[in-house]
Amino acid sequence: MIIREARPADAPQIAPLMNLIYDEMELTDLEDVPGPDLLKVITAAYRTRTYLSGAATTVVAEADGQVVGVAFGYPGERQDIVDDVITRLTAQSEAFDEPLESEPETAAGEWYLDSLAVDPAQQGKGIGRQLLRALPVYARRDRQSVIGLIVDFENPGAMRLYERMGYEVVGTQVVGDHNYYHMQLEIGKPISIAN
Repeated sequence: MIIREARPADAPQIAPLMNLIYDEMELTDLEDVPGPDLLKVITAAYRTRTYLSGAATTVVAEADGQVVGVAFGYPGERQDIVDDVITRLTAQSEAFDEPLESEPETAAGEWYLDSLAVDPAQQGKGIGRQLLRALPVYARRDRQSVIGLIVDFENPGAMRLYERMGYEVVGTQVVGDHNYYHMQLEIGKPISIAN
């Protein structure tokens, strides 16, 4: 298993994994969007510099040349920049009646783990744990000392994983029609990068 930053060529393998999260969120704005059109938008997003190594960071788990897991995150103060990618791409797609606008999920002061997804056929093999262990490097590189995330009340398996990894509940919030726990992990001082 290799954990590495994603490249544009990974986008077609990342998109179906990220689509699993959209399915779980049951967003009403996506009810009438054909699956292939949504996958095109997600694929295009994960080819952008913003998503790969600009405002955000995408990390993949690769096994036998295939992407089997993905983690996507960014400093909270960059959420508008990151969200603008999907808004812009959905505005350009005829499959969307209107651009997809994201609800606020995080705030400045934390490196936000927006998404973590593992291929269902590969779950239970520790891939999610390995991705989570890699994230502090990227968060510190972005000068953050806390990683935050939200987990659906109805996903106790993910909740247990985050708790085992040291995350603690710091609050709750509603996104779409779902209730989420807001969890955080203190990771220590950011890395100083000399220029």
